[in-house]
Amino acid sequence: MSGITIPVQTDKPKLAVYKFSSCDGCQLTLLNLEDELLDIANAVEIALFLEARRRVLPPPYDIGLIEGSISTPEEEERVHQVRRECKYLIAIGACATSGGIQSLRNWADVKEYANLVYPSPEYLKTLEASTPVAAHVFVDFELRGCPISGDQLLEVITALLAGRKPNIPSYSVCMECKRRGLPCVLVSKGEPCLGPITQAGCGALCPGCSRACYGCFGPMDQPNIKSLGGKLTGELGQTNRDMKRMLRTFNGYLEPFKQASDEYERLEQQENQ
Repeated sequence: MSGITIPVQTDKPKLAVYKFSSCDGCQLTLLNLEDELLDIANAVEIALFLEARRRVLPPPYDIGLIEGSISTPEEEERVHQVRRECKYLIAIGACATSGGIQSLRNWADVKEYANLVYPSPEYLKTLEASTPVAAHVFVDFELRGCPISGDQLLEVITALLAGRKPNIPSYSVCMECKRRGLPCVLVSKGEPCLGPITQAGCGALCPGCSRACYGCFGPMDQPNIKSLGGKLTGELGQTNRDMKRMLRTFNGYLEPFKQASDEYERLEQQENQ
């Protein structure tokens, strides 16, 4: 041994990863980056990431990634603490940006669901609605997807470290289909596809497997849902109930999917009167 002491870097930005009501899929996207994860670890100090390591460094943190919706009173209180701990707070995934699948309960009676599912529902402490992080605290950036795109996550972290705005597309999945040279599922197969109104980011994963897009990245910038709905109900025989159910999935509580699904529900109720 030469006896040379290698100084420990202490000036790297500190990264924290938080979990709320979610499936952990977006955190796994970060872990699945493999080689790129080593570059991230060299660029930042991973101060809090319980999915990956037990060591926890105290706040404040420079970058906070938050996965999951706000679904319980404890989470409603904790998210404010998270906001105070982080200089930049990034909501990642459909749960954190729209309320996620669990937001389907927002159109139903939570107590009725609890009584059907749990033997002792009186022990549950839950909010009436599952809501995105931005409904409770200021969020510096939102990254869509169920799960998120690893490449987009790298772009956001890199942009923050470089002091620039993240370059995340707001156009539709149809653009990704065209770039890959894929035939339009809506036109060629006559399947109800949400690609024309869904934000890009998945790389046209489902159309690449000859399956229709079901909107896991949420609405694109200024989606023309009325026009697409007219084609799906007029030419492809989809009912108002079908349209409502198509829009109420991963991002059902995110505007403008929520507005459109509520309107289709109103039309459905008119038909049943």
